[in-house]
Formats: sequence, structure tokens, C-alpha cells
Amino acid sequence: MTIRWVAGSEVTQMSTTQPSPESKEERLRSYLRQKAADGELYFKSKFIADEVGLSAKEIGALMVKLRDSAPELEIEKWSYTSATTWRVEPA
Repeated sequence: MTIRWVAGSEVTQMSTTQPSPESKEERLRSYLRQKAADGELYFKSKFIADEVGLSAKEIGALMVKLRDSAPELEIEKWSYTSATTWRVEPA
């Protein structure tokens, strides 16, 4: 099992010049499936916001929705210190 932590220095920027045909929820879901494919993923919304083209606030709201609507992912609100840390792994 691989455990990864996504932090600001590890984030790779993705181009946001073209609008994505995916909904915000689907874009985040795809990102999480890809990043958690090899094991657990821990992250704070602010560290992935630019990569997925969403604000940290949007990510937080979508994570709550995805806990119920993404059966392929286990999503847990893992800790709260200055910002929520989310834990995601394949179901």
C-alpha cells in the first residue's frame, strides 16, 4: 500500500486555459481516483485547488457530496488543524 501526502510543493499545475467539459464534481472525482489509485491519499484542499481548477472552499463542499456519491472511493474527514485534512482511498 502506498501512502502519499499532497502538499503545496508537490502539486503539479494543470493548464486551466481551456474550460473542462466535466462538472466540478466529476473533475474532482477523477482527480481523486487517479491520485488514490495506488493507496491512501491525504491532502488539504488548498494544496490541490490550483491543480483541479477549483477553490479550496469548492473542494471542501464537493468532498462532503462525494462521500455519499462516489462508492468507488472511501472518503474520510481525517483531521482539522488550520484546515481540514481529507483521507481518500479506493473502496
